Amino acid sequence: MRRLVEICGDENVFWRAEDLLVWEYDAGFDRRPPSAVVLPGTTEEVADVVRAAHAEGASIVPRGAGTGLSGGTIACADAIVVSTARLRRIISIDRVARIAVVEPGVPNLAVTAAARDVGLFFAPDPASQRISTIGGNVATNAGGPHALRYGSMTNHVLGVELVLPTGECVRFGGEVADLPGYDCVPFIVGSEGTVGIITKVWLRLLPLPEDVRTFVAVFADIEHGARAASAIIASGVVPAAMEMLDRVTIGALNAAFEVHLPADAGSLLLVEVEGLREETADWATSIERILRKNGATNVRSAETAAERELLWKARKLGYAALARIRPNNYLHDAVVPRTKMPDVLREVNAIAERYGYVIANMFHIGDGNLHPVLLFDARSQPIDRVMEASAEILKVAIDAGGALSGEHGIGLEKNHFMFWVFGPEDLDAQRRGREAFDPDGTMNPGKVFPGGDACADIPTERTKRALAEGMWV
Repeated sequence: MRRLVEICGDENVFWRAEDLLVWEYDAGFDRRPPSAVVLPGTTEEVADVVRAAHAEGASIVPRGAGTGLSGGTIACADAIVVSTARLRRIISIDRVARIAVVEPGVPNLAVTAAARDVGLFFAPDPASQRISTIGGNVATNAGGPHALRYGSMTNHVLGVELVLPTGECVRFGGEVADLPGYDCVPFIVGSEGTVGIITKVWLRLLPLPEDVRTFVAVFADIEHGARAASAIIASGVVPAAMEMLDRVTIGALNAAFEVHLPADAGSLLLVEVEGLREETADWATSIERILRKNGATNVRSAETAAERELLWKARKLGYAALARIRPNNYLHDAVVPRTKMPDVLREVNAIAERYGYVIANMFHIGDGNLHPVLLFDARSQPIDRVMEASAEILKVAIDAGGALSGEHGIGLEKNHFMFWVFGPEDLDAQRRGREAFDPDGTMNPGKVFPGGDACADIPTERTKRALAEGMWV
C-alpha cells in the first residue's frame, strides 16, 4: 500500500472498508470489495502501479466509470482496482485526418461534442454515453443505436496504448489505418480488461452527414413493428439507426419525463437515415411506404433538430424511466437473427409471464441486439429466481442462432454460458490469445471464460454456474 501511495499520492489510494464500498459493484448484481483502489493520473503512474502489483503477485482490475452491466469490474481474487477516472484528457482532434486521441477516462459524449465542434462526429453512441467512458467502451466493444450503419467500437478504434500486466507500456496501431504485421487492435477491443490497461486511444471520426431524417412509427403490437424493421432492411435501405420501444417502456417514459409518446401504442419504431439529401429523400419515401404496409397506424417525421433530439432523449432515458415501475431490474444483451426477432420476443415475454415479472423491451432491432428488462423488487423477489428466468432468455437467444452479448460484454455475468456457444477447442484458442499478453492470469481474473475459482466466493457466481451447467443439453 505504501508503494501505491508513493506513486499516486495519498488522496488517490483507498483501502479503508468504508471507502471501498462504492467500488465493489458496477451496474449489475455481483458484488465484491477490492483489496485497494488506486487512481493514477498519467500513463507513467499506471505503469508504475502495475509493476508494483506484479512484483507482489497481486491481481488488477481496470475500471472506467463503473457503468458496465456484466460484472466486468468486480474485484475477484482480492484484486486491486485501477481506476482511469483521472485520465480525462482529449489530447487532440485532427480535423483533416479525422482522428481523435483521447485518454480512457473521457466520457463518450465529450468526444462526440468535441468532434462536432470541428464538423465531425464519433459514431458509437451507447445509451450510457453521458457517463460511460471511452476506455470502458473499448473494453466491451460498445455499440449503441447507430451501430446498425456504422458498426461498434472495433470499427472506430485505430490504435491503443496499453500497459501490459508486467508494467510495460506498448502501442498498437495509431494514425495509420493499416499497418504491417498482426493487427492486435481488434483483439484488444472487446477484451474486457483481461490483457492490460488502456491509457490512450486513437479514434476514427467521420464527417457530419448532409441530411438526417428521423421517423417514428406506431404499431398495435411489438410483432408488427419487428416485421416492419426487417422489411426495411430487406428493401435495401440500411438506416443509420432503428430502435424499438414496447408499451411498458412508453408508459414509463411518459410518466417519468413527459416526452408525450403515443400512450396507446403497442410498440414504437424509431428509424433514422443519414446521407446526401437526394438519398435521404428517396429512403424516406420507401421507409414510410414500408412502415404503413406492415401495419403502422401512424408515421411521422421529426420536423426540427430539437424534435429529433427529444425522440433520442426518450430512447436513451428508457432504462432510467423503468425505475418507476420496480426498484430493480435485470437487463439483457443477447443478439438474435433479425428475421427471428418476433418469435424470440414472443418466447421472452412468455418466460417473464411464467415467472411473474413485468418485462420491458427496448432494443436495437436493426441489428437484432435485444435488451429485454426483467423488472422486480429485490426486497421480496429473490435474485436467484430472476437469474433463472434470465438464463432461460439467454437459452432462447442461443437456440435461435444468436450470441450471448452484443455490446455489454461477457464479464462475470455470462462467463459460464460461454460453453453454450463455444466448444473446448474454441475456448482454449481464446485463452491462449489472452495468455500471450497475460501468462499469469493476473489481469481481471475470473472474467469472460467459464470455470475457475477466482470469483467462486460470490453467491451469484455460484448460481450462474449451476444454471449454465443445469440447462445445457
